[in-house]
Order: sequence, then structure tokens, then C-alpha cells
Amino acid sequence: MLRRHFLGAALAAPTLLRSRGARANTPVDVELVLAVDVSRSVDPEEQELQFTGYADAFRDPRLIEGIMGGPIGAIAVQMFTWSDWNIQKTIVPWTKLDSPASAHRLAQAIDDAPRQTWLYTSISGAMDFARQQFGQGFEGSRRVVDISGDGVNNSGRPVAEAREAALAEGIVLNGLAVLDRAPLSRAALTTGLPPLDDYYRDEVIGGPGAFLVVAEGFAAFEAAVRRKIIREIAVAPPPGPMVERVFA
Repeated sequence: MLRRHFLGAALAAPTLLRSRGARANTPVDVELVLAVDVSRSVDPEEQELQFTGYADAFRDPRLIEGIMGGPIGAIAVQMFTWSDWNIQKTIVPWTKLDSPASAHRLAQAIDDAPRQTWLYTSISGAMDFARQQFGQGFEGSRRVVDISGDGVNNSGRPVAEAREAALAEGIVLNGLAVLDRAPLSRAALTTGLPPLDDYYRDEVIGGPGAFLVVAEGFAAFEAAVRRKIIREIAVAPPPGPMVERVFA
């Protein structure tokens, strides 16, 4: 009798441990993944403008007010850099923002993150990596990926395939296209590639309410980031243009 009781307890123990170890994800208004291009087309000065733009955006009182104004009053943010199809580096892990202090800590983490540059531009690789990041400790009413970059996909699988996989999981893909000094670059003229803003609009963004912010040069990046994130975290995003342009 004692032996049977001991055996039953031993068999039940793993189930008990699993139930104790399982934790429900923390509810937030939005799960937001920031995907930042660090390919070779982004020089060190431009990369610094990107990082500073994101950091300063999360210090902006208007953005913090928007974060705290949702039904839950909190969002979760993760940030990673991307380049080649197999190069994605998480520089800020999932972080809950629910106060000015937490937003400022995130901004400081972005300031302190390492700056690295790689070679190619794999938007599809960034999409695939971002898609796998959700559900890691948080559960948002919306899942949004914010992809910023200054070039078209030239590494990894076709963007259309990665985009379709993300949309099938209910993920919204927004874009921040940085036009490098001229709306239509010399490369586009000589290679027949579409202008970057058209490419992001037609090939990258997707999902309910998806939109694109176009920074007319890296000097406009900070203002573009701030405007974009405020719109992304809005409780009921107001109707707006699919493409917004921001000038320095």
C-alpha cells in the first residue's frame, strides 16, 4: 500500500512541478518589436542617428502619456538589429513599459547598446526573426513589428514569403523607410529598382491598419520614429494615411 502511494506521488510530481512552473503571460496593450537596419548602407553616423532617435522617442512625454493611456496602461517592447539573412542581434530584450521611469530605462538601454555594422539587407530575415519573438512573457491585444531600413531585400528568402507567414499569425507589419538624401537614388535609376518608399509600401507593410512613415533623410529619423510609435501604441489608432512623410 505504501509502495503504491509512493509510486503514485512520484508519477504525479512532474505534473505538479509543471503546473507550478507555468506562468501566464503578462497582459499589455501592445507587443511591439523594433527591428533596426544595420547593414553596410547605414554608415556609423546614420546608425547613431537611428539609435538616438529611438532612445529620444521613449523619453518624449507625449509618447509616455500614450503608453500609460491604454486600457491596461502598459506595452511591451523588444529591439533588435538586423542585416544578413542570419544576422539578428537582440539589443534590448522584452521590457514592460508602464511608467516614465520604465520608459527612461529603455531609452538608456538603447543608448548603451553596442553599435555594429554588417553587410547585406535581409528584410525577410528580420520578419522571420521578429515573428518568433512574440508570446515570450507578454500577451498583447495587438502584435506589431516596426521595421526600419534604407534598402531593399538582397539576402535570404523572398520578402513576400516572410510577410505572408507573419500576416498569417495576425502580426501587423509597419515600416519606417529612410530615404538617403534623395527620394530616388542613383541605384534605383541604374538598376531599375523601385523607389524605397514604394517598395516598403507595396512589399513590406501589411496587416490591419498597417502604415509606412518615410523619413526624408536620416536627419528626419528621430521625428519619424516618435510619430510612428505614438500612432502604433494608440488605443484606437485614428484613421491616417498609409504613407506619412517626415522632413528634417
